[in-house]
Amino acid sequence: MSRAEFEEAVGDAFDSIPQELLDRLDNVAITVEDEPPADGPQGLLGLYVGVPLTQRGEGYGLGNLPDHIYIFRGPLTRYSDSRVHLLEQIRVTVLHEIGHYFGIDDDRLHELGWG
Repeated sequence: MSRAEFEEAVGDAFDSIPQELLDRLDNVAITVEDEPPADGPQGLLGLYVGVPLTQRGEGYGLGNLPDHIYIFRGPLTRYSDSRVHLLEQIRVTVLHEIGHYFGIDDDRLHELGWG
């Protein structure tokens, strides 16, 4: 899958999120990177960097940088054994990282089937 097709698949995954959840997303950037940081944990398919909604206090907002979701093309491509599997894994990874934005931990995300 070309980079452009991969980025389009990430956009499609994002667009598949129910509108009531999309309406609650605020100041979040989504970026496709080829690989995760070399000094990060092994096996990352995506990464959420920010302050989850559940941890934001009264002073949050003024001067805070946008939250950021990174989707890693290389690991996802290597992990998937077909185009259909890759598209599904992209969707699951996007949902997983958005779940972290909402303050959902890894154990609960796995229970929900989101990685």
